[in-house]
Amino acid sequence: MSEIELVTPKGYKITLNTGLFINNEFVKGAGTIDTINPSTGQVIASVEAAEAEQINLAVDAAEKAFYGGGWKTSNPRERSRLMNKLADLVERDAEDLAQIEALDNGKPFGFSNAVEIPLIISQLRYFAGLCDKLHGKVIETQGKLSYTVHEPIGVCGGIIPWNVGALMLAWKIAPAICCGNTIVVKTSELTPLSALKIATLIKEVGFPPGVINIVTGYGQLAGDALARHMRVRKLAFTGSTATGRAVLKAAAETNLKKVTLELGGKSPNIIFDDVEDLDQAVWWSLNGVYVLGGQVCFAGSRIYVQEGIYDAFLEKFRAMASKRVVGSPFGDEDSEQGPQVSEDQLKRVLNYIDIGKKEGATCYHGGNRIGDSGYFIEPTIFTDVEPSSRIMREEIFGPVVVISKFKNQDEVIAQANDTSYGLAAAVFTSNVTRAVAASNALEAGTVWVNWYMQVDSESPFGGYKQSGLGRECGEYALSDYTQVKAIKINIGL
Repeated sequence: MSEIELVTPKGYKITLNTGLFINNEFVKGAGTIDTINPSTGQVIASVEAAEAEQINLAVDAAEKAFYGGGWKTSNPRERSRLMNKLADLVERDAEDLAQIEALDNGKPFGFSNAVEIPLIISQLRYFAGLCDKLHGKVIETQGKLSYTVHEPIGVCGGIIPWNVGALMLAWKIAPAICCGNTIVVKTSELTPLSALKIATLIKEVGFPPGVINIVTGYGQLAGDALARHMRVRKLAFTGSTATGRAVLKAAAETNLKKVTLELGGKSPNIIFDDVEDLDQAVWWSLNGVYVLGGQVCFAGSRIYVQEGIYDAFLEKFRAMASKRVVGSPFGDEDSEQGPQVSEDQLKRVLNYIDIGKKEGATCYHGGNRIGDSGYFIEPTIFTDVEPSSRIMREEIFGPVVVISKFKNQDEVIAQANDTSYGLAAAVFTSNVTRAVAASNALEAGTVWVNWYMQVDSESPFGGYKQSGLGRECGEYALSDYTQVKAIKINIGL
């Protein structure tokens, strides 16, 4: 496949291959997909697109590597060495990856460089360290020898979203490879470029052909083919709840592959009136909803503030939101918020803002598109929002927050849990007893206390209710990439 040279607005040049990465080679697809710069609306590049035939080729390569290539019985320390080397190369080329993410996704370069790329490196190194620690147990069973072994599942599939594509690629690859599986990952058609860069690093590292395969394609074609593939034994999906249902259905209708889902959210953020530092609570809350333009599944988009500090919190929040720098990811100023990822996403968010107004909520701040070039939206605040309103209950995935008043702990816990989602939540208080009690009562997979939106490789991440199944990150993730075999030996013969 031919290579292209990307040139960022600051003149930074990056060479990429636009093919599908199958069996350690870049190959042609069934067609091409244009990837768009959301800051300008202009085409960046055309990449090869996979359909069912290319998914089948990738699964063939992964299956051959697992069985015929010996990856199933690969030395854990060799897997660790390869993953650590990949982390080294990501660290070496961090500037390239951050520039690509800013160009293709629209996220501020500073965020990608300081937050996302270090998290990728951490994820790879963490799971590299677990490769030789996948131990079973010896079980006493009436004088017989019984023990368990944790075996790799085989060919895994991963479907990743567009908001933090490079990080989600690492979230899917690292535990799968750690456990001795092979994998086929489908990137989002909206932001495929960072995955193509990482594919070149995977080849440079020296992973055996077919162990890691990365393809781009539309969900209804490539994604569905991967979810339905009879030789894919495990599938990890990150994306919307609606698409998660379709993925789970596809798996059920075919080979009942193991499925983990990290889905949508409408996360509550509770500010009690005994919070020690109100300014810090405002800062964490604001970044917890507006980072990446609100395009984060666990954004704290429902803020509940106790009535004694409600007015003060609201004014401080609006003052900080009004100073937020929205602009080009490559701007001379330190841009805090870039564009929405696509024109469709821009229209979706603006439509929700219109819905909020029509439902009678107060648009307290923002609510408008910025400029007519690119997909920028003002940080937006709604107040006086009814609990049954759509902007209170549905995931908007944009820079829109609702701020509501509450009286006591029982009331706010009930309101916070009154949702079909359960991905994350936060509590701000100086009372340790209250912090523990509220955290225990909240129906969410992650609860932050006195901060927001901090994830790491060591801790499990996933949702309650319709926010998903299973866990990513940490040792908890390993159970989803292995199968347990019990071996029972009659030692009396």
